[in-house]
Amino acid sequence: MKDLVKKLTVIAFAFSAVSAASAVELSILIDNNPDTVALTQALTLAYSKKHPDVKFEMELRPGGAEGDNIVKTRLATGEMADVFIYNSGSLLQALRPSRTLEPINDIANFSNILSSFTSTVSDKKGNVYAVPAQTAMGGGILYNKRLYKELGLKVPMTWKEFMANCAIIAAKSKAAPIAQTYRDSWTSQLIVLADYYNVQSEQPNFADDYTNNKAKFATTPSALRGFEKLQQVSEAGYFNDYYGAATYNDGLNMVATGKAAHYPMLTFAIPAININTPDQINDVGFFAQPGDDASKNGLTVWMPNAFYLPKEGDHKDIAKDFLSYVATVDACNTITNAIGANGPYLIKGCTLPDNVFPAVKDMLPYFQVEGRTAPALEFLSPIKGPMLEQLTVEVGSSIRTAKSAAELYDQDVEKQAKQLNLPNW
Repeated sequence: MKDLVKKLTVIAFAFSAVSAASAVELSILIDNNPDTVALTQALTLAYSKKHPDVKFEMELRPGGAEGDNIVKTRLATGEMADVFIYNSGSLLQALRPSRTLEPINDIANFSNILSSFTSTVSDKKGNVYAVPAQTAMGGGILYNKRLYKELGLKVPMTWKEFMANCAIIAAKSKAAPIAQTYRDSWTSQLIVLADYYNVQSEQPNFADDYTNNKAKFATTPSALRGFEKLQQVSEAGYFNDYYGAATYNDGLNMVATGKAAHYPMLTFAIPAININTPDQINDVGFFAQPGDDASKNGLTVWMPNAFYLPKEGDHKDIAKDFLSYVATVDACNTITNAIGANGPYLIKGCTLPDNVFPAVKDMLPYFQVEGRTAPALEFLSPIKGPMLEQLTVEVGSSIRTAKSAAELYDQDVEKQAKQLNLPNW
């Protein structure tokens, strides 16, 4: 596991007024996405300018299930960094936060954090465990606007229209209609997960019924539909060559440069596109994953990853003060300056600049109309089976059918629900 975590000292100021003996070093464990690295570097630099006796060592871990295992193991063994970034929502519950994490309700700027976020990082007793690391984000389809213009395509409002666009792209261009990147297996889940708005529009009570063991993916047609869509695009041959070996960064580069027309992804990827291919950032747009009814078109919304503290941390007071800084307008502006803004901030007083990237502008209208957004299922239910990314890789690789994957996922969910001691399971 140690080989999977890379260390990088991001700040080591040598102020003459501060002796080495009085300096405190905080360790921060984060995922290795370039936007996460850039925003963490910016925030820690800004904090150390205000507190020159504090420096930071940044540790990088993989994303997906591999990264999850590192976080869980280090918490269980008492070897977690002073601060770490992890998911909000259902995956947090698997960490058993009341046992392993430090509540942050007492930080000075706690009241700045919007309740729509704190509800996704809290326990039944009202303890809140994290500060958002980025903005709210949408889950849907990044697309190449230049390619769409060249082929005379319109943003699809239904899945049928989306498939028709893919057919035109396959016939009239050299671009792959859809980028898939299964070397980073977590990316394989997006077509299933981003379809949740469409599930809720058909089955408004699905999240509650799912949590209470009254609804299943395999036996609820609207929920099964996400797996079916993944099977459909796989069988149509719309993926890029060597998608099994392609990485997340490969997918971002493909959609930015026009080597792929679409990349199902969260909008947290927008800053990474700007970092990796800044000359193409204005060629990238975004739309919600379409359902089957144009009149019900809307966006599935994710809460961002967040900064957490382990219960056994060595420098909890300083770490809490750092999280308090993250919950400020100054920190929002620092993030915007470092990587751009990719959606609405979840800190009071934070605003977006007028010159946000096109993909961000494409997302904002969904938030401006009542009923055109819905939280992803993992923010409405504590259940998310860990096998999902393995199953979606198999469906996307035409190894398993949508129905079979949904049935296995329902079994996986049952195991997790029992581990969480949920009623009716």
